[in-house]
Amino acid sequence: MRATNWLGDAVMNTPALGAIRETFPTARITLLANPLVAQLFASHDWIDEVMVYDRQGKHAGLAGKLRLAGELRPRRFDLAILLQDAFDAALITMLAGIPRRLGNKSDGRALLLTHGFAHREGAVDCHHVDNYLRMLASFGISGSTKRLHLRTTVAEDAAMAKLLAGSGIGPDDFVLGVNPGATYGSAKRWYPERFAVVARDLGQAWRARVVITGGPTEEGMAGEIAATLDGACLNMAGKTDVRQLMALIKRCNFFITNDSGPMHIAAAFHVPLVAVFGSTDHRTTYPYADNALVVRKETDCAPCLKRECPTDHRCMTAVTAEDVVAAAKKLKSVLSSMF
Repeated sequence: MRATNWLGDAVMNTPALGAIRETFPTARITLLANPLVAQLFASHDWIDEVMVYDRQGKHAGLAGKLRLAGELRPRRFDLAILLQDAFDAALITMLAGIPRRLGNKSDGRALLLTHGFAHREGAVDCHHVDNYLRMLASFGISGSTKRLHLRTTVAEDAAMAKLLAGSGIGPDDFVLGVNPGATYGSAKRWYPERFAVVARDLGQAWRARVVITGGPTEEGMAGEIAATLDGACLNMAGKTDVRQLMALIKRCNFFITNDSGPMHIAAAFHVPLVAVFGSTDHRTTYPYADNALVVRKETDCAPCLKRECPTDHRCMTAVTAEDVVAAAKKLKSVLSSMF
């Protein structure tokens, strides 16, 4: 199976993985993924093996694609399921001699597939999770659940608990995760100073320990938040790999985030969360969980799906810290009343 390239999209692949595993319970399932996504699935109940597609290294360019096809061919796979829409995903599996190749007919690759699906027809407002499942159902592949599912190991959870303990965060502490980044582009990002206000207000209201998450490119904005909080937080931005990030988010009791990969990771671990949406389409990528709220404002230009805002970023400036704090308190109150 070929996974999608973005972390968030890959998390949204997991219900499709569940359907594939349920339909083929005794099959050996191999996932082909880029190095980052491969980490996400390094330990997963529904996958037997992960192969890395290193597009920046040994699989770069046409020679690299031929090399990868050569690595796949001796494995004698019976079926390739392509959740990624790229042309080269279909080309590589055809060159590898895989006899049955299932996927979307987009990107001019219909002739490379043995079974194609017009993925986008009638599905403009459909969540990505449902789109993947809809495609599989057209091929007779279905499952009994649509839940997101990720897994960390006992050792990974213990290592994260030890790391947090070193910063004075114990197993009984309420941990509020704050994720100010979003890899796709700045148009998706709410503002560090507003995240800081939310972290301060909720931290005080809930007696929470604040932990900031993010990748290496997000250390600057995370540092701004930490400075505003006068160090009353644990800044983990740029200090975790994907597996550690998963264990850290899993440990959180609540999560405040942009539309991002970490948002979907939190949803997969059933961490209650509030997500700020602006330029992206909340109908297709909202956190796929029943303990999440989306905060957004109707504007005439959103969703635009642009990486960078060409005007005044009104979709994000309209969302106030008070909006997010209120949503978080509402969600926590509702969830508390249920248990």
